[in-house]
Amino acid sequence: MAEAKNVLGTDLEVCCTSPMTGFYRDGFCSTGAYDMGMHVVCAQVTAEFLEFTKSRGNDLSTPFPEYNFPGLKPGDRWCLCASRWQEALEAGVAPPVVLTATHARALEVCNLEDLKKHAFSAEC
Repeated sequence: MAEAKNVLGTDLEVCCTSPMTGFYRDGFCSTGAYDMGMHVVCAQVTAEFLEFTKSRGNDLSTPFPEYNFPGLKPGDRWCLCASRWQEALEAGVAPPVVLTATHARALEVCNLEDLKKHAFSAEC
């Protein structure tokens, strides 16, 4: 099986392991047949984004221990749905992304130039 690629065409890197992110909760923004939301954009969430996504029906800041979800705070990295990141971009609240940890399938929804304009790199 081929290694997953990021939006830059290189091997997909870890997004974050604290909190443990990814559809498969392995730290990577990998995707597969069961990932209907395509959780492929590695983002560092901001307060503005968390409020935005909560207003759209996806509260990422409230902990849900029963699902082993700690709740996110500004500065946490998380694998976002590509469509939600695009929606946030259009609303002017797109969080910064880690290009090397953003899966190539994000390009099915998001423009590479937009992702690059919101790119940053920092240790998790």
